[in-house]
Formats: sequence, structure tokens, C-alpha cells
Amino acid sequence: MNALSGAVAVEPVGAAAPGRDRARSGRVVLIVLSLIGLVLVASLVYPFANALLFAAVLAGAFHPAVDRLSARLGGRRQVAAGLLTFAVVLLLVLPAVLLTITLGKQVVEGVAYLRHTIDAGGVSALVRDLPDPLRTLAERLLDRMPGGPERIEEIAGAHTGQAAAAVTGMLLATSGIVFQIAMMVVAFFFLLVDGRRLVEWVADVAPLPNGQVVEILTDFRNVSVGVLVSSLATAGVQAAVALVGYLIADVGQPLFFALVTFIIAFIPALGATSVVLALAGLLFCTGHGHAALFLGLWGVLVVGFTDNLVKPLLMRGRMEIHAAVIFFALLGGLATFGPIGLVAGPLILSFFLAVVRIGRAHYLPPP
Repeated sequence: MNALSGAVAVEPVGAAAPGRDRARSGRVVLIVLSLIGLVLVASLVYPFANALLFAAVLAGAFHPAVDRLSARLGGRRQVAAGLLTFAVVLLLVLPAVLLTITLGKQVVEGVAYLRHTIDAGGVSALVRDLPDPLRTLAERLLDRMPGGPERIEEIAGAHTGQAAAAVTGMLLATSGIVFQIAMMVVAFFFLLVDGRRLVEWVADVAPLPNGQVVEILTDFRNVSVGVLVSSLATAGVQAAVALVGYLIADVGQPLFFALVTFIIAFIPALGATSVVLALAGLLFCTGHGHAALFLGLWGVLVVGFTDNLVKPLLMRGRMEIHAAVIFFALLGGLATFGPIGLVAGPLILSFFLAVVRIGRAHYLPPP
């Protein structure tokens, strides 16, 4: 009986070993397949990553608004999402598209003008088209430059092909930006309609407790809303205030420069004040001293003060990260990812802090 019991006891152990090996091999294969699938999905999403990120951030910011509007419309969420999408297109997308197309057109026309003028009359003809103060300064610089205008014409002729390539690159970049904006609008609409279901699906398939997934996504939303909405509102207010200064100082094409001010306001190292000061310097060089003085003071005292007033009010209570850390996250994101880094930088920082906080709260022993 004892021998029989021992034999019976040994057989399940021997039979279970292949089962454990098979289960272990299955887990390894599943992990490898998951990584392959993740890489393949990332390759599909990568061309639209910028558009999808901006759409997700905007959808998170407008999520409460679409809920309220949908309730007023009797639960017609698609209609509410369509109305909000139209408002975003009208107030944000169209100005961005017009500015992109205008900048691309100005660059192409500027390069064509430079090539035509230099081919027709050389650098001297180009200098003659400058305003008086700038023309005098340019003539002095040419006289002091080794080789004079002939050397500049030689250099310009040698780089004619590069100028043509730059124009082609600008046209391709402009069309690419417009395409990304269109994809962002489409993704924004669908996220407004089905964003809640997407969050529930992510919480369900993620290998984390639902509360932790929701906590991370909530941090993402707070940071994205705090950064993007405050930046958009601050840039809008600064552009409007700068437009008033442009009109008073009689700056040419004030609406165009107001749009440029709106875009540059998102770059932390520059800001809207830099555009105002640059235009003030241009006015001074063209002989409009009083207008330049007024615009310079307007940029420092009014436009600059607006940034320090509006943004802290909008970001209050949304982010628990020090302003200096946010500043360097914006700069780091901008240097690493380009314009999308203005949103990606703070989100990466928020993700890191959320993971650290969850790890300390749930997986480390209390002190």
C-alpha cells in the first residue's frame, strides 16, 4: 500500500512538469507576440502621432463641455460633438491653416524675389530696395566685407540649387502640416463621441487595477488641460493685446503679425513679447522712432504682463508640479519632439510622476 501510494504521489509530479514548461513557453511566446503587435501598431500610428496626441488633449479639455451640450440636446452626443468640432475648426484650426499657408507662400515669394533681383541687378539692386536706414547700413557692411558684392553674388549663385530645394521642402512641409491638422480634426470628433468607451477599454485591457489606470489618465487630462488650455488662452489674449499695439503703431499687415504672435507665444524661450520687440526694432530701422518706442514699451509692459497674469490664473488648481519644472519640460519636449513637445514634454513628466506615486502608494511598504 505504501509503495502504491508513493507511485501515485510521484506520477502527478512527473506529469505536471511538462505542463509547467508548456505554460512557461506559452507566456514567453505571448510576450513576444505582444511586443511584435505593439511595434506593428506603433508603425501604423506613428505617421499620425502628432495629430492623435493633439486630438486626445483637446478632447480631454472639451469632454465636460460635450457632456453638458449633449445633455441639453437630449442625449444627441454626435450632434454635440459636431458642434464643438465646428467651433474648434472655426476658432483654432482655420487660423492655424491660414497662417501655415501664408508663411509658406511668403517664404516661396521671398526666395523667388531674392533670386530674381540678384539675377537681374546683383546684390546692389537688392540693397537699393531696402528702406533708407537699412540701405545705408547694408552698404557699409558690403564695403567692409572681403570681396564686396561680387563675393556675395558668387556665393548666392553657388547655392541656387539649395534655394530651390528649400522652396520644395517648404511646400511639402506646408502640405504635411495641413494634412496633420485635418487628421487631428477627424480624430477629435471621434474622441468626443467615443472617448469614454476608449478609456473604459484601456482600463479593461491594461494589466493594472482599474483605479490605477484611471488615476494615470486623470493626471494626463489635468496636465494636458492645464498646459494646452492655459497656453491657448494666454496666446490668444497676448495676440489680441499685441494686435491693439500693432494698430496704434500702424504696423503693416497687423492681422498677419497677430497670428505670428499667437504661434510664437507657445514657444517658452521666445514668447509673444519677442515678436512685438522684433517689430519695434524693424520700425526703428525704417525711421519710425516714436512708433518703435511705443511698440517696445507696449510689448514689455502690456503683452509681457498679460502672460504673467493670465496663465497662472488658468493653471491654478490643475497641476501640482512646480512652474520651473514645467518650464524645463516644455523646453525639453520642444527640443526633442519639435512643436508637439510643447504637449508631450509635460505629459511625459506627468506620466513619470504618476507611476512613481502609484508605486509608492501601492507597492512599497509604509515607512
